[in-house]
Amino acid sequence: MSLISKFSFWGITFLVLFALPQYGYAHGMSEAEKQLIIEGGNLRYIWIGATHMLSGYDHLLFVFGIIFFLTRFVDIVKYITAFTLGHSVTLIFATFNAVQVNYYLIDAVIALSVCYIAFSNLDGFRKYLHIKSPNMLLMIIGLGLIHGLGLSTRLQQLPLSEDQLLMNIISFNVGIELGQIGALSLMLIVMTVIRKSKVFPAFSLIANYFLIISGTYLFILQMHGYTHSVNPEEFFVSQQISGNKAVETSVPPTSVGEWKDSISITIPARSDKEYKLQIANAATFEYSWQTGGTELFFDFHGEPAGDTSGFFESYKRDTDSQSSGTLVAPFAGSHGWYWKNNSPAAVTVNLKVKGEYQLSDLDQMTD
Repeated sequence: MSLISKFSFWGITFLVLFALPQYGYAHGMSEAEKQLIIEGGNLRYIWIGATHMLSGYDHLLFVFGIIFFLTRFVDIVKYITAFTLGHSVTLIFATFNAVQVNYYLIDAVIALSVCYIAFSNLDGFRKYLHIKSPNMLLMIIGLGLIHGLGLSTRLQQLPLSEDQLLMNIISFNVGIELGQIGALSLMLIVMTVIRKSKVFPAFSLIANYFLIISGTYLFILQMHGYTHSVNPEEFFVSQQISGNKAVETSVPPTSVGEWKDSISITIPARSDKEYKLQIANAATFEYSWQTGGTELFFDFHGEPAGDTSGFFESYKRDTDSQSSGTLVAPFAGSHGWYWKNNSPAAVTVNLKVKGEYQLSDLDQMTD
């Protein structure tokens, strides 16, 4: 590899790695997005599926690795079909049966699948492990199944309809395939041009090492998130407002005996609910809620009093079975939680609060 090639390789690598963290934990969505989905019906699911695939760098890196050395149309169709069948099976099955796996862990495995495909492209099994490479078609089907679980975690964060659940899933999957076709078409055009040039051998080496480095980096990033998600007691986070900037600080859990109010909120299967507290500007309150084990997608946010533009500010957004913290309200208005229950059974949220606030009427909670 020439000096220029090495410089270009590391330059591009570091540029991408510095840019990835802002997308690495990209889970969840705003209230405005949820409303657009509800209003747009199945066409909106198709659009979200397509945009999710086009912005899903881990899935795209894997597809890029698959087609890297494929030159015959029949081979491209065969391997991409294998990947499509794999991720479609688990996407449909997991979503329809409300199978939920920690998304950080799934994304970490997907990152390793990127490393695997690049390592195979570099003939690493023969060169470094001195063994025959596993059957690529079978491996792609297996890895596709894992990718489907990752896609399902995204789909299960959407406001799915119990009556049109199957159509919601199919629409999202159609969007995924349309996005994949669009991305694949562009990749094939680029690869066709590069294969005809003299730089292809160097490009091949650089690109596949880049896939390994990117996959390793994404794996570390997701495992860091997974460690936090499975040890929430170590990360009691509060949103302290300093000027206009939100700052995360660690806070100890509050003793149960000190709570001022306890609220029990039941969320039906595959449904959602919202609960808000009325809080004055700069007022402080502490909270702790838990479900007893079932993970819910939640968005802890606030809406200014009297605002009619639809503005809201999210303080914390995640998927978990519990959350605790302290908030200094950045403005007067309603502050609280949106929960989405994707499981096939009703879930009860036990919420405890203390501080400066007024309780909302439970009858005003929205389904």
